[in-house]
Amino acid sequence: MSRNGQIVGVFAASHSPGITGWPERAPADARAAVETAFAEVRKRIEELRPDAVIAVSVEHFTNFHLGNLPAFAIATGDDYLGPTTAEMADFLKVRRRRYPGHAKLGRHLYTYALESEFDPALVEGGLEFDENFCVPLEHLDPESTYPLVPVVVNGVNPPWPTPKRCYDLGRTIRDAVEAQSFAQRVVVLATGGLSHWVGLPESGSVNEEFDRDFVARLESGDPIRLTDYTQAEIDAAGNGAHEIRTWLVAAGAARTGFDVLAYEPVPEWLTGTAVAAARL
Repeated sequence: MSRNGQIVGVFAASHSPGITGWPERAPADARAAVETAFAEVRKRIEELRPDAVIAVSVEHFTNFHLGNLPAFAIATGDDYLGPTTAEMADFLKVRRRRYPGHAKLGRHLYTYALESEFDPALVEGGLEFDENFCVPLEHLDPESTYPLVPVVVNGVNPPWPTPKRCYDLGRTIRDAVEAQSFAQRVVVLATGGLSHWVGLPESGSVNEEFDRDFVARLESGDPIRLTDYTQAEIDAAGNGAHEIRTWLVAAGAARTGFDVLAYEPVPEWLTGTAVAAARL
């Protein structure tokens, strides 16, 4: 008899294009801390031997636009192109490739979400990656070994899904994984944030106070503290800070606290940069 699936690891990381595109601009100690944390997560994922990775991020008007901007989307493709253009590949210093997909798990996750009263958009093919997945995966899976189920959360333009709704989606993802047996070892990887401003005069600023408070909430694992944000509180850390919603999805999937392996305020990368692992 087949065992049901389980989430064997949950991780979260920032995806600033500077992490791969211009790493040398960061202070040497900050760069070393972040890259060491990525290397640790890569090692842990290798040891976990996942059958699939559910990768949760935002996207930056690469696939969606203001005429069609879902709160959540789940992709069910066999593979995904990234970076989306040759110019973006040069900008990110990431080799353009086809990332493998786990279509069967994606379809199961989408159906399970519908049956759990979520209404995500369905992307059956053609989803392309920008820095959202390409940057962290360059550190965590440079050979594109693990089949992916991309989950996209709107973190780029209001109205956004509430923090609690994002956390609850994570809980649903965990339930969905445990309700099937064809992908028995699953890792959840969330990417985005922390504080940053996109396309605004404040670009290059970091709200370190917000970031440190957020990672403290993440370490606690307390769902009330994690989801107790108003839009204005997140706005204070920049329009890009709304990407913490992907971390909240990861927290809901983990249902426990995280160890923050690195946090560095790196204006040179335009972002408060962190890497974390759930205490599973």
